[in-house]
Amino acid sequence: MTANRERRVTILDIARELNVAPSTVSNALSGRRYVDADLAARVKATAERLGYRANPVARRLRSGRASAVGLFSAMPFAVTGGSSRLGFMMEIAATAAEETMRAGLSLMLIPPMEASPAVDDLLIDGALLIEPARDDPFAKLIDARGLPVVRIGRQPGREDAPAVDLRSGETAALLLHHLEETGARRIALITGLARRASHEETEAEYARFAQARAMPPLHLRLDETGGEALGHAEALRLLQATPEVDAILAMVDVFAAGACRAARELGRSIPGDLRVATRYDGPRSLASNPPLTAVNLSLPEVAREAVKMLIPMIENQPAPTLLRAPDARLTVRASTIA
Repeated sequence: MTANRERRVTILDIARELNVAPSTVSNALSGRRYVDADLAARVKATAERLGYRANPVARRLRSGRASAVGLFSAMPFAVTGGSSRLGFMMEIAATAAEETMRAGLSLMLIPPMEASPAVDDLLIDGALLIEPARDDPFAKLIDARGLPVVRIGRQPGREDAPAVDLRSGETAALLLHHLEETGARRIALITGLARRASHEETEAEYARFAQARAMPPLHLRLDETGGEALGHAEALRLLQATPEVDAILAMVDVFAAGACRAARELGRSIPGDLRVATRYDGPRSLASNPPLTAVNLSLPEVAREAVKMLIPMIENQPAPTLLRAPDARLTVRASTIA
């Protein structure tokens, strides 16, 4: 015969023990309304002595909240799939999950989808949105629902929206100067077709860099949904048409991996004849042949700051509207230095 489980201690039990109203106990434990400090201390001590644990379902019913945050990625599956699935988005998700749990919330991971999900059906109190593009459909759906949302990476055209600035222009400058220091004089740039801040800021920095050196700009914008195959095909055409190119800065890691494959097929040695670098130092950069020089974007710190910005927004408390990511750190690998 199965033994009966111990009955769960409730707020009513604490109220009876102290001969106070259940609402007083609830307010003392939650801190939502004022309770005399001495009484609040007695309530908490009694709750601990009796082994009280808050019932999350009851708490959600009382507050009308889902106690969950959604993590959305505006980047297409072709970029976030494969080995990158363990990269950019999951690096953010791991730290975001820890931070939301500390705040008594759970994290709901909404995978990249070709069609926008039914945001209205998701039981969430707020959202983190990774690298939204200008006129991003995910951002429109979340904003239309009236949810608090923090962008990880600024959204072009929405300078008023709360965000953690990934400082992509500075990252691009770091990579371009590294390529120049390794001997590159004819650098080509590959960015994504989507108008994300990371692409727009990189393109602006590249234009300044090229103009200052009287270097004819050579810039391709590729559809990120084409993945590595598109990066390979376009890099192949680029290198055949302009053999004087001695470096490629591909800000999307799958395009950089495709460029390396194109160089090998043309018999161009890396880094002897061609240097290749990318933006994000993740699994795809390490898996490339050769491994890619890239940048550590400090994504755990970025995720932590984004959650800390979002929590007060959910609680209708004042919160900063813009935070800067930590300084990017260059990770040099065999694609730029032998």
